[in-house]
Amino acid sequence: MDEIDQRIVNALQGGFPVCERPFQAAAEELWMNEAELIARIERMLADGMLTRFGPLYNADRMGGGNVLAAMAVPEARYEEVTETVNAQPEIAHNYRREHELNMWFVGASDSPEAIEAAFRRIEEETGLPVYRFPKEREFFVEFKVAI
Repeated sequence: MDEIDQRIVNALQGGFPVCERPFQAAAEELWMNEAELIARIERMLADGMLTRFGPLYNADRMGGGNVLAAMAVPEARYEEVTETVNAQPEIAHNYRREHELNMWFVGASDSPEAIEAAFRRIEEETGLPVYRFPKEREFFVEFKVAI
């Protein structure tokens, strides 16, 4: 990641223009052209420097939902179970923890029923329980990574 990539990541974490040509508007703020900005974002995604580029929605307010979930996955099956979990379109992200519940992920969809159906598919395909941790209260924590 070079200095220009760092500027892009730092600048776009807090918002993205909402207009007819958002990449052009963002590029102008970064003193570059639209094509270069798009190419750099695509490269960072392809190289794994970025795992995602897009908006975050409050699914609950749109009639959908988000549910934090965890599994206790035997180490010998970790990669296999990861593939099963990540294959579900309702899974927003997945990460490993050093804990008995070593796989954590978020189910997100336009309906709570779709999230539950994804969790049931994971349980059926893996034979392992998915522990659900539905949100009781919401806290806003703005997290930005300065590079």
